Amino acid sequence: MTCIAAASAALLSACGSNTTAPVTSNALPQLSAASSGTLSSCADLASKISIANTTITAATPIAAGALTIAGKAVPAHCQITGQMYKRVSTVDGNSYAIGFEMRLPNNWNGRFFYQANGGLDGSVVTATGAVGGGGPLDHALNMGFAVISSDAGHGAATPFFGIDPQARLDYGYQAVAKLTPMAKSIIETAYGRKPDRSYFGGCSNGGRHTMVAAARYADQYDGFLVGDPGYRLPLAAIANIAGGKAYNALASTAGDPSTGFTLAERALVSNAVLAKCDALDGASDGLIQNTEACQAAFDLNRDVPTCSGSRDGTCLSSAQKTAISGLFTGATTASGTKIYSSFPYDAGLATDGWAFWKFTSPLVLDSGAVGLIWQAPPEDPTTFNGPVFALTGDLASMLTKVGATTSVYTESGLSFMLPPTPTNLATLKNRGAKVIAYHGTSDPIFSSDDTVAWYKGLRDANSGDASNFAQLFLVPGMNHCAGGPAADQFDMLTPLVKWVEQGTAPDSVTASVRGAGNAGGVNSDLPSSWSATRTRPLCAYPKAAKYKGSGSIEDAANFSCQ
Repeated sequence: MTCIAAASAALLSACGSNTTAPVTSNALPQLSAASSGTLSSCADLASKISIANTTITAATPIAAGALTIAGKAVPAHCQITGQMYKRVSTVDGNSYAIGFEMRLPNNWNGRFFYQANGGLDGSVVTATGAVGGGGPLDHALNMGFAVISSDAGHGAATPFFGIDPQARLDYGYQAVAKLTPMAKSIIETAYGRKPDRSYFGGCSNGGRHTMVAAARYADQYDGFLVGDPGYRLPLAAIANIAGGKAYNALASTAGDPSTGFTLAERALVSNAVLAKCDALDGASDGLIQNTEACQAAFDLNRDVPTCSGSRDGTCLSSAQKTAISGLFTGATTASGTKIYSSFPYDAGLATDGWAFWKFTSPLVLDSGAVGLIWQAPPEDPTTFNGPVFALTGDLASMLTKVGATTSVYTESGLSFMLPPTPTNLATLKNRGAKVIAYHGTSDPIFSSDDTVAWYKGLRDANSGDASNFAQLFLVPGMNHCAGGPAADQFDMLTPLVKWVEQGTAPDSVTASVRGAGNAGGVNSDLPSSWSATRTRPLCAYPKAAKYKGSGSIEDAANFSCQ
């Protein structure tokens, strides 16, 4: 651990303010509920804040209704902007800082929400605190949380920050260690006390941030909301590059991997999966609720026609079947080393979102992240070419380099990006904190199979049952964090708070589709035959939704978790 990390850990150990009930017999502690508070002032708040290595650039009152969420006027609040640990890199000569904003409600619910952002971070987006899924109808800020958002230590959403070793570490985990005590100090200045309860959440890389926080900073947060987590992100990216190579090898247009598995062919496979799996839950409704049963029922070679002539969208060639089945089983290096995870066959392959992650991302996103942020040493940024790196680079070499260190890059990409002990959450569990994770089963970049494997490992580490402190909800048909033929609009934060503060664990969460007129935005991936207001229960794994046998298939009330 670096000196900065050690100092941050020391700060973290001193900044908690959590109250728990005493532990009795085998029961876990029950955390007390948060109580409300009132913001004392905003205009002069900047002058009252004095925190080491921190510059407050503004404290701005935001009137009620100046910010809206899904058409709702957000109540009056105070926006704080600032930077931490501003410096000039001795490695690349560029300026760095951890930029952030906090939004503090005038009428506070006593809670703090750390908004973990996605992708490469690199920008301070509006600190609202997402509750999960696509087009959410509410956010933590609107619920009365104090919320922080940050750029994770670099000011642009490009991979070139990876040349600076400290920027790598801030992106991986150290920005959280620095921001957490600072944010709680600002809250104490603003409201006269630290938050009663603290929550951490995000999707994609934000889900990874959340799992890292659950492993590293469990003493500082009471609830963790994990969405479609890329918690093994470097490995997922290399596997996606392997997919880009495979699709490019099949391509009818050189350099365009999308022509290796066309929209018509992806729809063909999705429909074949539905033909085998849709009715397994008792209702033929375009949703596959029991993903594990579906993998046993569907076989790509048997259930999709093999082309006897040219490809025309009604069949797959033998070469396509070999390559695609290999990618769904789990991409490997040339020597057969498995890189990441299997992916489940599901109904959401024929979408623009699925295509972007499979065909575009390997060349323009994954390549830069692997080559410049996680490798040690990184590629030369002055000559780096993402598509060339992805399509001609050696997968085994990439795997070796993301696990390597040098005298400059003293912590490997696998070390600073992954949670150090993903299935050992004893600190979190034993203090009464809770985890809710969700994952779309048609996620094309971070596999729900990988998250299921993590959850099974968590159960194994807890005598076969982790449901008293962690739950997983699979979202049938959902692509990466949103979209796909799915009921992808849901609120996971409210049940997480109820579980943490009242001890009531959710067995199911109701999700809605985003059809015409939806306030959170319409999901263009929805089949036209579905009701615009369809609802479904999302079930705590390993349960899955099953039709009761009567009543409208558009209504969640007619399904149960079994």
